[in-house]
Amino acid sequence: QVQLVESGGGLVQAGGSLRLSCAASGRTFSTYAMAWFRQAPGQEREFVAAISWNGGSTSYADSVKGRSTISRDNAKTSVYLQMSSLKPEDTAVYYCAGYRSRSPALYSGSSYYTYWGQGTQVTVSS
Repeated sequence: QVQLVESGGGLVQAGGSLRLSCAASGRTFSTYAMAWFRQAPGQEREFVAAISWNGGSTSYADSVKGRSTISRDNAKTSVYLQMSSLKPEDTAVYYCAGYRSRSPALYSGSSYYTYWGQGTQVTVSS
């Protein structure tokens, strides 16, 4: 069982930056592919970024590509999402998610992900 706890959300002005963190419990974190998803009010949850178990591969949604960087520190059992040039349309609850995989392949579908955090709110004001 893996528990995920997100932090780092908040209110930021358009054009600003935020770094989201996700702390994972359990000693098997290094065997998990991890991802960030987000859900805006009235919209479906959408994929943001993913990273393989060893950080060797990453994947980004077109909407954040070039503005965001996903990274992980297996020693600290944590995954991060650095976001810059934030836009009001980035406003959402951001969720950390993971599934057990040592494959370099990454998936954007939420059904692949076994474990989910409770989310952290990001609000970007115009």
